[in-house]
Amino acid sequence: MTLLFVAIGAAVGAPARYLTDRAIQRLHSDRFPFGTLTVNIVGSFVLGLVTGGTVTTTGVYALVGTGFCGALTTYSTFGYETVRLLEQGAPRRAVGYAALSIAAGLGAASAGVAIGLTVWNAA
Repeated sequence: MTLLFVAIGAAVGAPARYLTDRAIQRLHSDRFPFGTLTVNIVGSFVLGLVTGGTVTTTGVYALVGTGFCGALTTYSTFGYETVRLLEQGAPRRAVGYAALSIAAGLGAASAGVAIGLTVWNAA
């Protein structure tokens, strides 16, 4: 049953990642990877929220945490885009992108955990 939850979450997360990335990139004429940055921050927040929700069941965590967030976020694309910025002669952008991605992802995950703990412990 857990595998089914992961598959359903991934089936929603993967298209959400693609559509969000494309929509965000269309708003920017810049080559900076705003789409990947956005989905990674959102995914970090959602995963933190689920993790902070200490009453969540294995099924909920498999569906949302592993399935949805696993398909929504992408470390490989983050790595590729960082290297691509370096190859294009934009080392400051590459370092800025990497630093922003890590800091914002950690901040979003921390905020999600804090909110999850507050909401689920209050219930």
